[in-house]
Amino acid sequence: MVNALVIRRSTQLAKAQKALRAAQYVRMSTELQRYSIQNQAAAIAAYAQQRNLTIVRTYVDEGRSGVRINGRAGLIELIEDVQSGNADFDHILVYDVSRWGRFQDVDESAHYEFVCKRSGIKVAYCAEQFDNDGSLLSSIVKNIKRVMAAEYSRELGVKVHAGHCRIAGLGFRVGGPLTFGLYREMVDEKQRSKGKLAKGECKALKTDRVRLRPGSEEEIVVVRWIFQQFVVERRRYVDIARQLNRVNMANHHGRPWTDIMIEAILKNENYVGNLVYNRTSRRLGQRLVNNPHHLWIRSAAAVDPIVDQDLFARAQKIMAERYISIPEDEMLRRLRLALARKGKLSDGIIRNTAGLPSTQCYVKHFGSIRKAYALIGYKASRDCAWYDARQHWSDVLSKLAAQVAEALRTDLGLQVHLREGGPSLTLDGTRNIISFRVARQPPRKSASRTSQWRAHLRKMRSELFVVPRLNDANKLIEDYVIVPKSDSAKPYLTLSDASLARHRAVRVETVDEVIAEIKARFTSTSHAAPAKPTRRNKRRKPGRPKTKNVGARH
Repeated sequence: MVNALVIRRSTQLAKAQKALRAAQYVRMSTELQRYSIQNQAAAIAAYAQQRNLTIVRTYVDEGRSGVRINGRAGLIELIEDVQSGNADFDHILVYDVSRWGRFQDVDESAHYEFVCKRSGIKVAYCAEQFDNDGSLLSSIVKNIKRVMAAEYSRELGVKVHAGHCRIAGLGFRVGGPLTFGLYREMVDEKQRSKGKLAKGECKALKTDRVRLRPGSEEEIVVVRWIFQQFVVERRRYVDIARQLNRVNMANHHGRPWTDIMIEAILKNENYVGNLVYNRTSRRLGQRLVNNPHHLWIRSAAAVDPIVDQDLFARAQKIMAERYISIPEDEMLRRLRLALARKGKLSDGIIRNTAGLPSTQCYVKHFGSIRKAYALIGYKASRDCAWYDARQHWSDVLSKLAAQVAEALRTDLGLQVHLREGGPSLTLDGTRNIISFRVARQPPRKSASRTSQWRAHLRKMRSELFVVPRLNDANKLIEDYVIVPKSDSAKPYLTLSDASLARHRAVRVETVDEVIAEIKARFTSTSHAAPAKPTRRNKRRKPGRPKTKNVGARH
């Protein structure tokens, strides 16, 4: 009698029950619509009760625009469940057509509904005045509703953009991230301060506005120091960033400084008191475009200046002279002229020839420097076969790293994982413990010279390096060298048989010996770090360099 109550798959009773089961999809555009989800759910519940439907699933997108499906996890999950056959319902209940989406291409909205219908699931719009039954009237009205939903978003985007331009023209801050040394202050309609806005906070009332204010005295000193270093000392972006990181000066993101951050500061007119809006725009999820200068909204004297106007103008002139837009045919013509004058080409010749773009610029435009050489009919004497084999050796290192990781997990029980973006192993997903690099042999000037190998460490710090050394032709692996962490800041590691002791390195012949050596180093009372060989003397770490005050020059 118990088995008689069990509902088996593919029975008529199961289909009858599934026909009365429904899923609801609810969406609101912004998180400020506090009760929108609840209101939609209430209307959907009333619709379901009138038709004896039971809501068994809820798919939600909170604070998501309906212009596109990207970022709408709820709708994506719903479509995936329907297409995979995991949907245990026959109805999808949506408040109205606009909640399903305000897609600018109405065919996209129809496509997602068609996907559901093709799987035998009906989409119902609970607050609309028509039944989505496939009739001529419902099809016409539904298509009109889709067009109206798309047009509403388009018109709203135009109105919002116009309003933002007007507010920016009055000297108020409108959206966008801040750079270093500035903060946002909320003011009321009478320009009275209502406090500082932290990251992620927004104004409380529609009548409130946001103004930019200079940051702390320490931040102002740093900003002025950056301009002084760039304009007067003629230092590069990366050198300025390194100096700030060296003295542990935190930036507004709480991360190390980069050359991109330095460039953004040097270009920002906020430091001389100007607000600039509408330099770029992205309409309804389309690509970000750079607007022409006549469309920029510039408000002068909207912020208390931090940097002298003359110093800022000199910085802009230096940056403008650094970057000149040259067509690709002109780039090749200049490269051809340099070849005719020098008789050959190299990275040093390109770098030291006036008026010639950098090697990186040619790589960016033509894919590689060899392709640029080929377009002007020049074949370099340097053997570039290594560049063609980089992917092969990357695969070899990844396979070796996977073998080592499996051995450490199986034999020692360590939580070792392969890091994305490079053949390295991490312990517990936190720190690098083993990195894998290939060392190749540069051409020897004479047969009597001893063999040397060079490995690029990519400035990566790891507790252990496994370095396969290649043969004379750089085609096959000759042996393996296991090198402990080095205190050297050099990006390259040079190895020879005579220098192994100096690097405290161990040479082995096979992969099995590599794994055995690594396991031996990690087999100790604590697995936090690999054990160093006891037969070698410890090297005394170099003294820590003294740091200078960033603002000492002022």
